[in-house]
Amino acid sequence: MVWTGTWVSDRLGIELAGDDELRGLLGLALRRNPKRAHLLVSGVLGKHVPQLPSVVHGHGVTLGRRVRALLGPEEAARAVVLGYAETATALGHAVADGLETAPYLHSTRRPVASVPSAGGFEESHSHATSHLLLPEDPAFFDRGGEAGRGPLVLVDDEFSTGNTVLNTLRDLHARHPRDHYVIVALVDMRAAGDAGRLAAFAEETGARVDVVAHARGTVRLPENVLARGLRLVEEQDGRTADPLVPCAPAVAPVRLELGWPAGLPDGGRHGFTPDHRARLREALPAMAARIVDGLGGPEQAGRVLVLGFEELMYAPLVLARALEEAGLDMRFSTTTRSPVLAVDDPGYAIRTRLAFPAHDDPADGPGERYAYNVAGGGFDTVLAVVDSAADTPALHAPGGLLAQLATAAPRVALAVVPAHTPVPRTPDRQEPPVLPAPLRGPDFSSYEPDDVGWLLQDLSAVRLEAPVEEREEAVQRGGAHYAESLPVEYQPTEEYQELYRDALAGSAARIARAVGTVTELVLAERSPRPVLVSLARAGTPVGVLMRRWARHRHGTELPHYAVSIVRGRGIDANALRWLAAHHDPADVVFVDGWTGKGAITRELADALAGFPGFDPEIAVLADPGSCVRTYGTREDFLIPSACLNSTVSGLISRTVLRDDLVGPHDYHGAKFYRELSGSDVSRDFVAAVEARFDELADAVDQQVKEAASADRAPTWEGWAAVERISEEQGIHDVNLVKPGVGETTRVLLRRVPWKILARRGAGADLAHIRLLAEQRGVPVEERDDLPYTCVGLIHPRYTRGATGADGKAVGSA
Repeated sequence: MVWTGTWVSDRLGIELAGDDELRGLLGLALRRNPKRAHLLVSGVLGKHVPQLPSVVHGHGVTLGRRVRALLGPEEAARAVVLGYAETATALGHAVADGLETAPYLHSTRRPVASVPSAGGFEESHSHATSHLLLPEDPAFFDRGGEAGRGPLVLVDDEFSTGNTVLNTLRDLHARHPRDHYVIVALVDMRAAGDAGRLAAFAEETGARVDVVAHARGTVRLPENVLARGLRLVEEQDGRTADPLVPCAPAVAPVRLELGWPAGLPDGGRHGFTPDHRARLREALPAMAARIVDGLGGPEQAGRVLVLGFEELMYAPLVLARALEEAGLDMRFSTTTRSPVLAVDDPGYAIRTRLAFPAHDDPADGPGERYAYNVAGGGFDTVLAVVDSAADTPALHAPGGLLAQLATAAPRVALAVVPAHTPVPRTPDRQEPPVLPAPLRGPDFSSYEPDDVGWLLQDLSAVRLEAPVEEREEAVQRGGAHYAESLPVEYQPTEEYQELYRDALAGSAARIARAVGTVTELVLAERSPRPVLVSLARAGTPVGVLMRRWARHRHGTELPHYAVSIVRGRGIDANALRWLAAHHDPADVVFVDGWTGKGAITRELADALAGFPGFDPEIAVLADPGSCVRTYGTREDFLIPSACLNSTVSGLISRTVLRDDLVGPHDYHGAKFYRELSGSDVSRDFVAAVEARFDELADAVDQQVKEAASADRAPTWEGWAAVERISEEQGIHDVNLVKPGVGETTRVLLRRVPWKILARRGAGADLAHIRLLAEQRGVPVEERDDLPYTCVGLIHPRYTRGATGADGKAVGSA
């Protein structure tokens, strides 16, 4: 038989090298994705290629049994299994089946209002990058008994660069450190350098990391393969007709009642326990019998495809397996978000494509979804299995999934699994206590009392500061989160303070114009009476200035509060509760100083998914990363408030989130540095910018007029640049790449910097950067190809040995 990677290999020179089984497990296709050209298409996963259910489930169970043998019975009994959405959700379930005693959770891209996030991570090469972890049981990751947390088994379909796994390990190890991790995949396709990064993580954390896979190898990619692949996709698009049939008639499918057991979760999105597994196994024969009867028996059903739905893979898979055991001619696959080129050639893995609109009201908005290799598969019946959240009018509409399936098979049936609605488990079920009023100056902060109310708790009496080097080592080793302590406040030299004063004098007008522009856009497009909520603390000076502009220009007194948001931990839920109780959430506008790569923009969108009514779109003074549509400017210039720490932010520290200090009904914490009042320039900064409001009024009106008719849709150019720089510099962690003048300043003031990349000829905007870099012994590289004015790189493998005896940075070798 022709290998289903031949077509791509012949045209682009992509090769698979490794175990003999690789070509039997994998084919090749081309992605419609600017981040990666090729797609490894598994023939045994049940995603893109219809396959026997017993083969799909059997591969996962076999891997699970190998993990059980590796761990031994005692450790296997303490293990938990985590799978990746959307492709590996059923594979992870099957691995847990092989382990027999392990509970299972898979990541999800569907937020649920009643379940707080227990973590998240990015899958940088994916079409949909952000993953959420939403266990119904908050103690899911702490399973293990008196001996402590048991092994964590992470399951993905392929282990390629290892970036996604490392992002997950770092996030979870910071929250729930443990001694043993097992990575499971159908194929391990890492290059030698990628394998070394996993070994480095194990060495840094002291944890054991094992890898279990059916086959191993590598993908050999020629130069310029991404650009050549994109051109090839464009060429093929010009030769083939799109199989989407927008005028296909609405279809009334045969609707089959499953008799799904009451209260049984539909899968591992919020956790699936061994008890759930036992209940499902017991119920499967009766559900399969109902399906067979509804289809009129095996002969009338003919050749059947059970088609699952995106993350909902396991329930359809085990239903298909039960039908296979009942004697039907069965295959299994699922729909997907991933856009892939279809080429009708036996040497290509994706022969046909059905495209249809999303039908489950996804959190990231409408878009196309796909079913591959269904058309032309010779199926007499296609049984679509969806959850109740996806059984919407869009599913049944002309051009919807069911209508598209009717063009590919003579008979379409539908079965609906009840979508599980989690009930979060909390230590007590009592109504949370009444939250305290916001803190205000002069008791907390040096701002005027009306300028900002801080939805924080005062931790001024707690010793939280640690040397920068100790904090960096703890964070990168996974033993602490950056929000659990504070850096020692930087005390600027007289030379540095003079640079700050010069920067403020030179940029006050530019800042005033940006403040006016973003405020007017908020008033015109978001709410005539917005409630400004700044993200402490970089957003707070901007929120104060926006409030001052509205009062100066319109005589309007806008409420302004500051709240805490922590990367990887989300926004302060108690602060949101207070806001929702005192204001209409629809009027709340979140404010920040600037965007870098957009991590906080994504964090806020994920965090607000559980709080209906709040708009996650941030308004920022400067958006060099092109991450938002409400901004004052997209220039990457020096905002003087980024030059200093608390002394330009009301003498408030960055926010703190630590379990022993912040309880379930507390606001996040921060400190008020009263002792630094002699160095405070917070009010002076606001006054210097406000003094320029009158002279900039006409310029603001013109800029707002131009913005109203411009295309301001985010392009996320900054995120793409950060990913590129991360790989070019060998860092392989976007969290260690801080783009833009503001973020680079933070790196030099609060982290352990490795090097600074600066756009050649940037001039005065980088004077303070160059001074700080000189003081800390950090090299500055001039570049011509930076989309930002500068980029700060945190030391990628920091230990205290990464600095010399004088505390200055040394190489990373």
